[in-house]
Amino acid sequence: QVQLVESGGGLVQAGGSLRLSCAASGRSISSYAMGWFRQAPGKEREYVSAISWRGGITYYADSVKGRFTISRDNSKNTVYLQMNSLKPEDTAVYYCAADTKRRLSYTSIWAANPLEYDYWGQGTQVTVSS
Repeated sequence: QVQLVESGGGLVQAGGSLRLSCAASGRSISSYAMGWFRQAPGKEREYVSAISWRGGITYYADSVKGRFTISRDNSKNTVYLQMNSLKPEDTAVYYCAADTKRRLSYTSIWAANPLEYDYWGQGTQVTVSS
């Protein structure tokens, strides 16, 4: 019911920056927690970052903490991932996802679990060269 489309990926040198966008359609995501995940060749899908439905709470995987920033603009039905100081190990397909469930609280355990998310985008490739 919710369609998510990622964009903004590409090829960048180590130390560079990219901003990924996740545009939602079909219905508003203003009441949904949103997350970013990534998957590199030969690896399982990995949690990257998540944001609460109003944007007041954010979580980051240790591997990206201090380098990546998640944000959202509910008026545009869009979630962003600003990626700075990129490293070759950041190379992966990046996916955004929506958690539609109502919750009494928002925890890092829920945010990092891909099974909690109900809708996924098709992914956008990020390649970081050394």
